[in-house]
Amino acid sequence: MPVKKLLFATNNAHKVAEIQSAVGDQIEVVSLREAGIDIELPEPFDTLNENASEKWGTIYRLTNENCFSEDTGLEVAALGGAPGVKSARYAGDDANATRNIEKLLSALEGKENRNARFRTVISLVWEGKEYFFEGICEGNILKQASGNQGFGYDPVFQPNGADRCFALMDSKEKNIYSHRRKAADKLVSFLKEQVETLNNSQFIK
Repeated sequence: MPVKKLLFATNNAHKVAEIQSAVGDQIEVVSLREAGIDIELPEPFDTLNENASEKWGTIYRLTNENCFSEDTGLEVAALGGAPGVKSARYAGDDANATRNIEKLLSALEGKENRNARFRTVISLVWEGKEYFFEGICEGNILKQASGNQGFGYDPVFQPNGADRCFALMDSKEKNIYSHRRKAADKLVSFLKEQVETLNNSQFIK
């Protein structure tokens, strides 16, 4: 059976790899760049659900193809849920992971409560209908960064039940805890229910 393709409204190779790992080999997850789409995706809203919807909506209006997007936030209890939806731009619009982590650690200095959670929302448009899939990983923020695996806040986030941060885990171990993997597994379950009735025209060629 030929591999089917599904457009992921992102150019983040790390995210594509994590979703592809969950999907397996039945469906090829294709990034915007791989699909030849060069566009900046907006994230103008204050919730993960709204931003995820806006991203796939932008691509759907261009392609009229089934596609999905995701938005992820790190929600820190002692900071009232910040950085949350602004996680990627916590230290400014041109911030990188290092600067975001530095700002986070500074904000938590002297605070005993370092509980946090990663939350991923995947939004899928399928045959003109929208579906949401959520994944949550509870954990805590370490006092200093370590490791070089993963991306984003992985060097300072340790999931509950683990003895190390995400950035010290290989992808197999991270997937045991991963918020994105949990959301992706729900997406995969939905796709498996639909795949037998799908027409190739509903996937990008």
